[in-house]
Amino acid sequence: MRIGELAERTGVSTRLLRYYEEQGLLAASRDGNGYRAYDEGAVVRVRQIRRLLAAGLNTEVISSALQCASGEEAHLDLCPELAGLLHRELSAMDDRISALQRRRGALAGYLSAER
Repeated sequence: MRIGELAERTGVSTRLLRYYEEQGLLAASRDGNGYRAYDEGAVVRVRQIRRLLAAGLNTEVISSALQCASGEEAHLDLCPELAGLLHRELSAMDDRISALQRRRGALAGYLSAER
């Protein structure tokens, strides 16, 4: 299928599909006319990428995770390396949440002083 059909079937823009390809997350062959051609598995792969992005992972981490992903739900078969990577990502996310909570508290403090 061509990139436009893949975009239509997945709800992802052609620009994003090209970006996924640039990042090594999605592979396409080239037709004789130079157009990108995707197989049926690309639909599942794009859905996996979207689910992993929604979980807060960046494309570098997703690149590693996709090697262990199966099905549209992006079920991950965790090898020790991937588990370690995901634990580090979760810890970093917890740190960002804590920082946001502190900032929120500071802003709320300014508003409570307004009364």
